[in-house]
Amino acid sequence: MRTVRRSALIDRPIPEPSALPRRAPLPAHHPDPVLDVVVPVYNEENDLEPCVRRLHAHLGETFPYAFRITIADNASTDGTPRIAARLAAELPGTDFIRLAEKGRGRALHAAWSRSRAPVLAYLDVDLSTDLAALLPLVAPLISGHSDIAIGTRLARGSRVVRGPKREIISRCYNGLLRGTLAVGFSDAQCGFKAVRRDVAERLLPLVEDREWFFDTELLVIAERAGLRIHEVPVDWVDDPDSRVHLVSTALADLRGMARLGRALACGRLPLSALRRSGGDLDGVLPAGLARQVVRFAAVGAASTLCYLLLYTVLRPATGAQAANALALLASAIANTAANRRLTFGVRGRGGALRHHLKGLAAFLIGLALTSGSLAVLHHTASGAGHRVELLTLIAANLAATLLRFLLFRAWVFPARRTTGTTAP
Repeated sequence: MRTVRRSALIDRPIPEPSALPRRAPLPAHHPDPVLDVVVPVYNEENDLEPCVRRLHAHLGETFPYAFRITIADNASTDGTPRIAARLAAELPGTDFIRLAEKGRGRALHAAWSRSRAPVLAYLDVDLSTDLAALLPLVAPLISGHSDIAIGTRLARGSRVVRGPKREIISRCYNGLLRGTLAVGFSDAQCGFKAVRRDVAERLLPLVEDREWFFDTELLVIAERAGLRIHEVPVDWVDDPDSRVHLVSTALADLRGMARLGRALACGRLPLSALRRSGGDLDGVLPAGLARQVVRFAAVGAASTLCYLLLYTVLRPATGAQAANALALLASAIANTAANRRLTFGVRGRGGALRHHLKGLAAFLIGLALTSGSLAVLHHTASGAGHRVELLTLIAANLAATLLRFLLFRAWVFPARRTTGTTAP
């Protein structure tokens, strides 16, 4: 049994930004273990042995490469360390590390930092996720197609058995992530994930959390950097003996979201160090909320000028309401196209029609706000002049612009478009 100190990567200075090499498939005849599956445990003396034996048998029968299983003990106080040491001695390709502190993120950080396998994975000891999804999970990483792979319980094709309480909490959590951090992946906390080692070496120094938010933080940073995330629908059965404390975990997750959101908004994370040299075909997302706001504001200012000019030209011939609708429609199409390219970094024609249709939905909201403001103005001050109309429309457009940015960021151009997430 070995004692592993907190990984040196935690204290290592953040590396200078330098692009990752382009992804490449692993050779068919790899001399060392290709996959290292970490099983983090804390006081799991009842579930540990059947889990590891079942996992070992499954990999031996179905996985075509050499593999390793690493049991990462989080300072257990029961018989877990003794059982883990015995399994490591008995089962070929099984290892065991013991940490002095609790925390799933801490266990994964330590185990992944020391591993030399090209593909790193982890799964929960309760084996809630059917092991049939393990090979589909790691195959895109071995082939060089993706950087990270996650199991999802919330995608079409998943089969999930769990109580309504956990179902509601899970969906609310992932919905909150989409609304606040504009993530594109569907399930942040399914205990079934894998990552290429070259990516993990860059990601781990940037991830601060050592508890349950570790998964979410790692995924958000990877997605913002433009790494490709592959999703695998899983069959998942809830473990009634789960050790997760929902209230304290939820509060810690909210604090983690706030901290990570601030870091992204201020541009404190060196996301360029995670981008691939040569680039993927997905395009490059401008880093940080602050830069997106600036670019969106610049596009919005230009669009507003175009809108006001068109309105002024059309007003005498069509009337106020028709001129407003036509000018807003033309400027909305141009605005969506400009933001697609300049603010959210989307290149190529892929998804363009969908983006414009969603942009038109945002346009309808702007139309309702501006048309409504004109209607109120004409009802309350029927003699208002052209200057008052313009001032009213400018105020309404400012409100519509703020709402449109939120819709663009979370719905029209979510982060999924740059990560290459594979939808099921």
